[in-house]
Amino acid sequence: KMLLPCRKALLSAWQRHKCRFFSATPSSWSAKKGLVLGVYEKEKDEGGQLLTEAGKALDRSLSGRLSQMLSISGPSIKKGKGRVFYGLHEDFPSVVVVGLGKSSDGVCGKESWDSCKENIRAAVSMGCRVLQDLEVSVVEVDPCGDGQSAAEGAVLGLFEYDELKSKKKFRVTPRLHGSSDLAAWEKGVVYAEGQNLARWLMEAPANHVTPTVFADTIEQKLAPHSNRVTVHKRPQTWIEEQQMGAFLSVSKGSEEPPVFLELHYRGSATSSTEPLVLVGKGITFDSGGISLKPSSGMDAMRADMGGAATVCAAIVTAAALKLQIDIIGLAPLCENMPSGRANKPGDVVKAKNGKTIQVGESRLVSDRYTKCCQIYLLEMNLYFSLSSIGAMDVALGSAAAGVFTNSDWLWDQLHKASIITGDRVWRMPLFQHYSRQVKDSQLADLNNIGKYSRSGGACTAAAFLREFVTANHWAHLDIAGVMSNKDEVPYLRKGMSGRPTRTLVEFDLTDQLIV
Repeated sequence: KMLLPCRKALLSAWQRHKCRFFSATPSSWSAKKGLVLGVYEKEKDEGGQLLTEAGKALDRSLSGRLSQMLSISGPSIKKGKGRVFYGLHEDFPSVVVVGLGKSSDGVCGKESWDSCKENIRAAVSMGCRVLQDLEVSVVEVDPCGDGQSAAEGAVLGLFEYDELKSKKKFRVTPRLHGSSDLAAWEKGVVYAEGQNLARWLMEAPANHVTPTVFADTIEQKLAPHSNRVTVHKRPQTWIEEQQMGAFLSVSKGSEEPPVFLELHYRGSATSSTEPLVLVGKGITFDSGGISLKPSSGMDAMRADMGGAATVCAAIVTAAALKLQIDIIGLAPLCENMPSGRANKPGDVVKAKNGKTIQVGESRLVSDRYTKCCQIYLLEMNLYFSLSSIGAMDVALGSAAAGVFTNSDWLWDQLHKASIITGDRVWRMPLFQHYSRQVKDSQLADLNNIGKYSRSGGACTAAAFLREFVTANHWAHLDIAGVMSNKDEVPYLRKGMSGRPTRTLVEFDLTDQLIV
């Protein structure tokens, strides 16, 4: 009798709130939809939490039950954290409320990104993964005031390379909750799918993505946009005709034939528009050649074509978005392997522009000049080149891609783009101090490693590339540090990151003047 009032009180609370007591079976959850809603922390001296517009609308439809549940279920939800409620809404058996931080968050100069956008990406990603673990097949996502960032968080956060596993992650389809921000949501989905394409290429084993398979994959992805894109898969005979000795010297140790992939995207309405040229290093596996890399971690060298992957993925994304710019993408694809035909330290090879290069270490050949062979292929005024040099990982870690550039204008535009995407870049020096080191060669015009070996390795690599550049606006992005993700970026799972694909896409030339 004494316990009866307590039992009645508990039963009444359960019937009112049903928080974490939803009685449906897991199999029925998968047939239902889930919902991810955002909530802001209130500013100082303000109690409680502030729901987004979508959250307020749902709360009204539930006669305030959502707000009530938030108030009694524990402390305020912190940024990047979440709380699951079951049985609140008949259309959404599972509702995840995620913390977005403070509504006043915005561009942070110290962090060089938009904190609001990053908070949304991280929170939405976390909410979608929670519902994925609950095997909810369709997840509706609150746009949280920025549909593009919400879509990026959902699509990037759910991606995982599991093609070769027998047990795969439960497949989830994220959708926009409501229709108020549909255009921004769709744009975010395309941005994220572009980065996921780069992640897929980088993560796949090297025996599954050879130079030929890489080129075929990109051609297939661009097939729906054939009216705007031309794809050239140049074979070894063409590379030899072009006298690309530096490129061929890297590939000759492998049984896999090299491919020079050339993409032309025509988005501008006028033919007189200067194109943006993107050049990506495409070593589909880098063993180091004769100067063999340490076996520990060598499997990650399947992603040494991250430059080519991000360049090609950016062009696929630009085509899907119908961006009104012209882009030329160049990706020399090959393997760097040891064999009797491989480069030897001390060898001298001749690049496309006639300059001779002394090989300091064969394992650095692919790192230092795989791209330089095609810089002279086209006389353009605006270039981006992307590759990965291990020394940049030591310098910046995974916080940002290093940028070496001869153009303040180009740096400013790229930096602005990275603030929006949250995929940061950081400017590095291109001093003559480094150029003098690569010009100090006993046998040739240039040495592919600096005079002082590994000191300033990323800087001397960029200085080496500069010797092959005639463009007034050129930037080299060293992506070694951002190539993979452990837990640094909360909305990316562990594995290859596909960075900085979205920053390349965000870089916009339509309203800017090339000086």
